[in-house]
Amino acid sequence: MNRTRRAVGAVVGSAVGDALGAPFEFGLAGVFSTRFPVPATENEMCGGGGWDAGEATDDTQMAVHLAESLLERGGLDLPDVFARFQRWAACDPKDIGLQTEDVLTNGMPWDRAAATHFRTNHRAAGNGSLMRATTSAVYFAGRGQDATMDAARRIAALTHGDPATWEGTAVFHDLLRVALEGDDPVAALPGSLALVDPDHRERYSTVLAPRWHPDDATEFNGAVWPCLGSAVWALRTTSGYEDAIRAAIDLGGDTDTVAAVTGGLAGAVYGADAIPVRWTEPLHVPLPGSGERVLRLPELTDLARRLAG
Repeated sequence: MNRTRRAVGAVVGSAVGDALGAPFEFGLAGVFSTRFPVPATENEMCGGGGWDAGEATDDTQMAVHLAESLLERGGLDLPDVFARFQRWAACDPKDIGLQTEDVLTNGMPWDRAAATHFRTNHRAAGNGSLMRATTSAVYFAGRGQDATMDAARRIAALTHGDPATWEGTAVFHDLLRVALEGDDPVAALPGSLALVDPDHRERYSTVLAPRWHPDDATEFNGAVWPCLGSAVWALRTTSGYEDAIRAAIDLGGDTDTVAAVTGGLAGAVYGADAIPVRWTEPLHVPLPGSGERVLRLPELTDLARRLAG
């Protein structure tokens, strides 16, 4: 399998996980499999909870805005990314994290808004920087470990002032880099963790350990470290894209984001052809802040190819 097909798998796989998990957000564990006990017998892309069938959430919408900035600006232009996020937030998206909304609307400039929020609220370790990271991870993967982890931290810091979020997003960037090369991201975890800031390394080492289970989490999976840990657990304990996504959603809680992160990793590992057609056909990504555009599979595929270079 070539790198481009893995990149398409990552971008489309993350969007599919997002849309599939959205109707089950904040639900109990096991609800997805209770409703759809036998895979492929019904269209699990069911919609609900305010979402149309196949509709991607803020996770993928922000990922696309980030991707388009990277491509149109020819690299990482942080003020431009922030401005695009602001336009999106001002256009009444169906869902937006409370922290992200505050940072994007508090009137502070791009390089001070997240830090101001963190100083005021002392809580900024949500998974909102991780949920949108698949597109940037694909874009920076070819530049090597240090470059991709550095870019992840800088992008995360636009909306999240807690360094814990920067480190989790950096680990995700690096794992996806490994997967795009056709190697095992789970086996690469020790190398990624070695580059995590020492103040946060123990926390991530715990949730990314081989025997860790999401039931061991001490925080809700809306926080960045249990979210990443849950996604890696879903990848580690399954043997295909579809099973990994089902496992992620069945954890309950922040199902759209956990499944989006899982989908990015599993899509890169197993490739675009592993994503069921019954899930990609209804997939669509409305883009508040970008006119009336709605991206579907062909547009997402093209976006992934361009990100992969």
